[in-house]
Amino acid sequence: MRDISFSEATLEAMSEEMERDSRVFVMGEDIARQGGIFGQFRGLPQKFGFDRVIDTPISETAIVGAGVGAALAGVRPVVDMHFADFITVAMDEVVNQMAKIQYMFGGQCSMPLVLRAPDGIIRSAAAQHSQSLEAWFMHIPGLKVVVPSNPADAKGLLKAAIRCNDPVLYFEHKALFATKGPVPDGDVVVPIGQAKIVCPGSDVTIVSYSLMMNKVLQAVEKLADLGIMAEAIDLRTISPIDKAAIFTSVAKTKRLIIVHEAIKVGGVGAEIAAMVAEEMLDYLDAPIVRLGAPFVPVPFSPALEKLVKIETVDIVKAVQQICR
Repeated sequence: MRDISFSEATLEAMSEEMERDSRVFVMGEDIARQGGIFGQFRGLPQKFGFDRVIDTPISETAIVGAGVGAALAGVRPVVDMHFADFITVAMDEVVNQMAKIQYMFGGQCSMPLVLRAPDGIIRSAAAQHSQSLEAWFMHIPGLKVVVPSNPADAKGLLKAAIRCNDPVLYFEHKALFATKGPVPDGDVVVPIGQAKIVCPGSDVTIVSYSLMMNKVLQAVEKLADLGIMAEAIDLRTISPIDKAAIFTSVAKTKRLIIVHEAIKVGGVGAEIAAMVAEEMLDYLDAPIVRLGAPFVPVPFSPALEKLVKIETVDIVKAVQQICR
């Protein structure tokens, strides 16, 4: 076990998977000569060559389309989107091609394509470079969607995604790339679709993922000082979602809060709240609470940007209100 950064953990995963399977390659903008904006591809072309670490023109449509074609031809592409916001340029390839091809071909082909998408709010990157769009893809059958919150899961989920025969969207929060944490040695794979109870508790269930898990864990510590024992669940995957983990926890705590950085309207929290309301209403002792961003684009102004972010104090306050 070592402490390494989120960025280094994803680099390790890429390197180990490219070493293990010669069919794995990666392509995107500025990843070979620059090493990626966050250093997540640094050194890969020197180790595996520029024919397996490929710089592409600035055309997301062409990049994802090439990935779909390559996957159909029998290799295992990892496609980098630079910023998750740019997936919007390639929506036809993502939603109509990579998500549907296995179904439309009657299961006669596989689509082992990983689409890496750095997302989230960071340092006034503003409305076109700060979005959290994961909920859009949770709505599309055929796609798997993973959202790691720490270096160990970043590595284990990326390895699982690369080995998966279905298309996987891998959302990695930009503010997490520099964060450090313990990562196990060896070939550790985190199963897709399996949430993790990060902190057991008995008074309230807090479900979250990605960067917000760090703030949830800070809130859990502050709540413990107030005598409230919160159970924190890191989803790690939002499609397929681990209903069993959420339901088991809610049956125990009788209260539920979902926290994400993405806009609250139509978000992952809305789906989880609906699932629990449909199937577990009788277990609840308080209304379900969702914490997410207001229904506005992410502002450039640092002062305004702060107003759309969920902070630890917001989580603590929300828990106190439903645990009264």
